[in-house]
Amino acid sequence: MALYEAMFTQYSTCTAQILVTNLDFHDDQKRRNLNSTLHELLRMNIVPIINTNDAVVPPPEPNSDLQGVNVISIKDNDSLAARLAVEMKADLLIALSDVEGLYDSPPGTDDAKLLDTFYPGDQQSITYGNKSRVGIGGMEAKVKAALWALQGGTSVVIANGTNPKVTGHVITDIVEGKKVGTFFSEVKPAGPTVEQQTEMARTAGRTLASLHPDQRSEIICGFADLLTEKREEILSANKKDMELAGNGGRMTPAMMNRLSLSSSKLNSLAIGLRQIAVSSQDSVGRVLRRTRVANNLELEQITVPIGVLLVIFESRPDCLPQVSALAIASGNALLLKGGKEATHTNRILHELAQEALALHGVRDAIQLVSTREDVEDLCRLEKMIDLIIPRGSSQLVRDIQRAAKGIPVLGHSEGICHVYIDAEASIDKVIKIVRDSKCDYPAACNAMETLLVHRDVLRAPLFDQIIDMLRTERVKIHAGPRFASYLTFSPSEVKSLRTEYGDLECCIEVVDSLQEAIDHIHKYGSSHTDVIVTENEETAEQFLQQLDSACVFWNASSRFADGYRFGLGAEVGISTARIHARGPVGLEGLLTTKWVLRGDGHTAADFSEQGSMKFLHENLPVAHPLHGQRTSN
Repeated sequence: MALYEAMFTQYSTCTAQILVTNLDFHDDQKRRNLNSTLHELLRMNIVPIINTNDAVVPPPEPNSDLQGVNVISIKDNDSLAARLAVEMKADLLIALSDVEGLYDSPPGTDDAKLLDTFYPGDQQSITYGNKSRVGIGGMEAKVKAALWALQGGTSVVIANGTNPKVTGHVITDIVEGKKVGTFFSEVKPAGPTVEQQTEMARTAGRTLASLHPDQRSEIICGFADLLTEKREEILSANKKDMELAGNGGRMTPAMMNRLSLSSSKLNSLAIGLRQIAVSSQDSVGRVLRRTRVANNLELEQITVPIGVLLVIFESRPDCLPQVSALAIASGNALLLKGGKEATHTNRILHELAQEALALHGVRDAIQLVSTREDVEDLCRLEKMIDLIIPRGSSQLVRDIQRAAKGIPVLGHSEGICHVYIDAEASIDKVIKIVRDSKCDYPAACNAMETLLVHRDVLRAPLFDQIIDMLRTERVKIHAGPRFASYLTFSPSEVKSLRTEYGDLECCIEVVDSLQEAIDHIHKYGSSHTDVIVTENEETAEQFLQQLDSACVFWNASSRFADGYRFGLGAEVGISTARIHARGPVGLEGLLTTKWVLRGDGHTAADFSEQGSMKFLHENLPVAHPLHGQRTSN
């Protein structure tokens, strides 16, 4: 009690010890007294610390198995907590242990799985281990007490109270509804849990990867056909989402544009899917290199799927068929989490994807998470998910990168794209490129956000034409510090040169040279896409070579940074990472490799100084696998 008092004093909170026995719960008058005492202490902001009175506690009652709603034998802190929670009509009982929650078998054993939710009918599927090292009851006692409290109308969560990294937040996290520990519920959800969906996807994904390339291609073409055949149903579902989003009044015009589907969009999607179907013929199982390590010992490096992908996307339902087709082509299982604003559209598109997959018995390879799973909860599944791909705002990407501590994240946090106008730029090209880069689709991550202008251009008629065009297009201009210093009356000075506007807004800044433009982009850009407009080939090549962005263009709009426009068929996103895939990520970016070694009883000892064999390490010609040939998927 001295320790409790010292700890709670730091929060200016008093504590009081309450000692109870079974008689305090079985005698009606004593129950009323206990209830009144506890409520009065809480009213005065005094935290009651409740223990059994060990000195006078009587033997346990016959109901030692905690049976019945009205009575419970107080044998340990678990049964005491359950009885108190029901007695006080508590909304929630949090039972803290030294493990993360309830597992289906003893924690630490092979294949032990943490149960996020536990239902009264699941007791028979649980195998209990030894008692807790910090209590006397063990997990079995906790579960029995939790089920008794649940019957009495109190919700229960069993969670870890000893992990120093999370202990300080475990109670508030549970109260806020985050998925922590094991939640006891009397109502089972209608569909599978997200963990079950992931297992289903992984199992079907392995079968998908083993299909013949023609079969995967056939699935994708079937999906493309369904987008055309079911056009009316898709557009009807999308209309519902548009109406709900419009009535909510929370979405900007740019977001509404992303949410909207049309016949032309569906046609473009179908064309892109058929491009992916063609490229899928030479994806999984492709031999990248062959080496004769020694006589009768050959090594191959081949392409294989990554595994299970989690793609989280906001209000862009057209993302679903694109990503699904790329996952099918690369033999990856796919878990999709879409924005709630596109619920109806996502549902029908997912149904069509599964209809196409069913052609070759792999319907479950693509799963749509429709439960109210937080992104943070999905990012906890590091043992089940191999790669997370966020598609959405820079804030969404940053949130996922922070939450996904054990899972690689492929993406970019911002799309701060620059267009640099060199002193030797063509007037016609400048106007076309700047207009398209900024105004074609301002909300896109490959839209221009900063216009860098060589100082000599400021004195030329070209600059006035640029400003007139931007004003005609209703683009709001923000002045960089250097640009503002040239003007008597300037537009509003930019708050930050590292800003992604995502709208008809941009920053204009002045530089003295090509090198200064490159340095500016390296300092304030996001390594996404950057453009130079110039007629000087030497200047252009210097820009293209020195700039280390994922995409660098000469005399072309930044809007070309797109998987479809690159001929990839579609993209799962644009990556600014320095390793693995970079730029628009299509089919190739969803593959990894494995090494296959074929020997004849070889051992490492054979190649030692005393061994009888020598390494050859001869490069062998790489032949594309013939249809039906084994490819070691």
